[in-house]
Amino acid sequence: MTFRALSIYCNALLALSILLAAQAVSAQTYDVTDLGTLPGGDSSIAFGINAHGEVVGNSTLPGNLYGHAFVYSNGALTDLGTIGGDWSDAFQINASGQITGYGPIADQSQRGYLFTNGAMNALPTLGGGFSDAYAINDLGQVVGASGTADGDTHPFLFSNDTMTDLGTLGSHGPAFWNTALGINHAGVVVGYSYDGSGNFFGFVWAKGKMTKLGTLGGLWSQADAINNRNQITGNAYTKNGLSHAFLWQHGKMKDLGTIAGAYSWGFAINNAGTVVGQSNFPNGGNQTHAFVYTTGPMQDLNNMIPANSGWVLQVAEGINDAGQISGYGTHNGKQRGFLLTPRK
Repeated sequence: MTFRALSIYCNALLALSILLAAQAVSAQTYDVTDLGTLPGGDSSIAFGINAHGEVVGNSTLPGNLYGHAFVYSNGALTDLGTIGGDWSDAFQINASGQITGYGPIADQSQRGYLFTNGAMNALPTLGGGFSDAYAINDLGQVVGASGTADGDTHPFLFSNDTMTDLGTLGSHGPAFWNTALGINHAGVVVGYSYDGSGNFFGFVWAKGKMTKLGTLGGLWSQADAINNRNQITGNAYTKNGLSHAFLWQHGKMKDLGTIAGAYSWGFAINNAGTVVGQSNFPNGGNQTHAFVYTTGPMQDLNNMIPANSGWVLQVAEGINDAGQISGYGTHNGKQRGFLLTPRK
């Protein structure tokens, strides 16, 4: 074999190895765990996941009239109870096992809560009649939305037993919902807010200042999650009026596209910059599939689990740094929360 022929042969082998490696990444497979339900319940939904693979969500109870927040840990669901009302939801859990969500108190007004040391404690408000809590970091700082004394809804930061009003991008009046949806370990907060013209935009709040993130060429956007590298995901509208998941970093918003349909939403991001969420299907009505995005293109998680599993993974809501993913879908026709664990 001549030197040139050997060189061509070696280059071909290198190209094949790169292709096979790329295929191996795209073919990442997961084991699926059905989180089940609380005793007597028919369905469950899973949201956040922490570094230990503990998952929080909501399960129906006997009779299916109400649901309770739960934590999934060591193969079992634990009922977190309520803050005085009939139901509760759980959205995020930190590495210490602190959990946040919301539900009604005894007088049926709604409150965010912080579950810590085995107890669910209602959060205060910004002066209005309600608060909702959506995210928590490892310092125990909680963010969400609250009514104000003048009837507006503003994003808040709860830290050291103090509620801080994060303000808005210019909206005024009870018709506009402004909320925080994510927080990282540095206390940087993301969410969405309306401006003075009635358009809503994703924002990042840090050191007392709220900054608009912009869009993908359309009118609106929403920021759902931020990691410790200040990478942000959510959804933003394109110039064609379609909502696409995005990855925001270094001041730029990247369109993550969709699986096959017109729309996608990014709900969580880990410290490696991996995004999970949901994407719809053409002519599929309201059908969505859960996705994972690393470097592109977006991957349908239903193609990355064992065949004939009985699962339709509809929404991915959380991802930790080990690559475990939480969310919900249907298992043999029943709505269930799931935990995906990468195969070694």
